[in-house]
Amino acid sequence: MADKILMKGNEAIAEAGIKAGCRFFFGYPITPQNELPAYMARRLPMEDGVFLQAESEVAAINMVYGAAGAGARVMTSSSSPGISLKQEGISYMAGSELPGVIVNIIRGGPGLGGIQPAQSDYLQATKGGGHGDYRLLVLAPQSVQEAVDLTMEAFDLADKYRNPVMILGDGMIGQMMEPVEFPGETSPEELPKKEWATVGNEGRKANIINSLSLQAEKLEELNLRLQKKYKQMQEEEVRVETTKTEDAEYVIVAFGSMARIALSAVERAREEGIKVGLIRPISLFPYPEQVVGKVAEQAKFMLTVEMNCGQMLEDVRLAVNGRCPVYFYGRTGGVVPTSQEIYEKLMELVRGEK
Repeated sequence: MADKILMKGNEAIAEAGIKAGCRFFFGYPITPQNELPAYMARRLPMEDGVFLQAESEVAAINMVYGAAGAGARVMTSSSSPGISLKQEGISYMAGSELPGVIVNIIRGGPGLGGIQPAQSDYLQATKGGGHGDYRLLVLAPQSVQEAVDLTMEAFDLADKYRNPVMILGDGMIGQMMEPVEFPGETSPEELPKKEWATVGNEGRKANIINSLSLQAEKLEELNLRLQKKYKQMQEEEVRVETTKTEDAEYVIVAFGSMARIALSAVERAREEGIKVGLIRPISLFPYPEQVVGKVAEQAKFMLTVEMNCGQMLEDVRLAVNGRCPVYFYGRTGGVVPTSQEIYEKLMELVRGEK
């Protein structure tokens, strides 16, 4: 087993990208993810890689598009307003079927907001965010170690589906320090062959990377192919963790850092003999709707806890589909709910059920 290293979340994500074979990073500074590009600026030259601070987020995502089109493993990172600026390029990548990894370390909003942690980019990440009928595969870590594991996996998933993958964290994930280990390193020989990439003619018909399609029928054909790909993601890439849900009468649903805090409330309630469980979606798209729906069949209610005004709440209600009541508790603007607050809200609802 590899030795564990104490690392800040942003830096661990960067190192995970390098271990996964990423040799190109294009980005632009914004708090609270600045340590990630700063780390890449130091480390990539050591690996014969390329780091470039673009003149803007718009430029950065289009550089990602170019490197991905040439078959490289490439990533970028930003936070909330910066991700909004990248949305056009992300849609272009999805339309051109290009793999790449995009990291969003969320800060409070809307607008410039603040630099404190939040989960208020959930809808932007899971429902497309940019223009057109496209989706990202979205993964939400709850720890620095999981951020490492999911980042490395994200590159494989991006190549598998020829689609951008987003790591959706928050300021806490990016800034906290925890011991991590890296499961290994992907060598250049292990990277998948990309026959579609624009790497020169090589005696074959030239490859063309493009998201422009002026014939309606051709564009519809592309959209239908993309939808088939997203359906495959929903069938094969759902990731979810359940805790004490087997006999749970009351269930909390939370993702990312919020799930760690909510778990303390679950454990306290269990100590008092109250049957509470936790569902933690790890893949936000595809969403674990079947798991949520199944647990809802036995639950008296579900409580969705988020660092926003209730963005995942919509997906929980759709998955529950009327099987039990669904309630919400959250703080917004960068305020982080405490386990005590969650426990008190839970008890208030339990007393109401009785």
